[in-house]
Amino acid sequence: MPRTIASQVSRISKREKPSVRSRRFGDALSIAEKQGLLSGARTLTVRGRMPLLLVEQAKKKTGIQSDSKLIEAALANIVAADDYADWLLAQRGTVSKDLDLEF
Repeated sequence: MPRTIASQVSRISKREKPSVRSRRFGDALSIAEKQGLLSGARTLTVRGRMPLLLVEQAKKKTGIQSDSKLIEAALANIVAADDYADWLLAQRGTVSKDLDLEF
């Protein structure tokens, strides 16, 4: 049975005590996988020059050693991001000040 990306991150994270961040990336990968975003052939090449320290720290925090898997986890994290804080802030001022809240 093929291993999923999320299970690979989870398996890597279990070697050491998983941090909240590594679990979060595993969750993000699970969400992306459930949405079908990780299926299909790997045909797109994404390249970029990154500061070495940034990549080292990202690998350390996530437990991911592959550059490709690290980029995939980062993209999945963006896709699965919780937008609740942005939505909540956007609601400011939408309730009438005249509304009786019975306080």
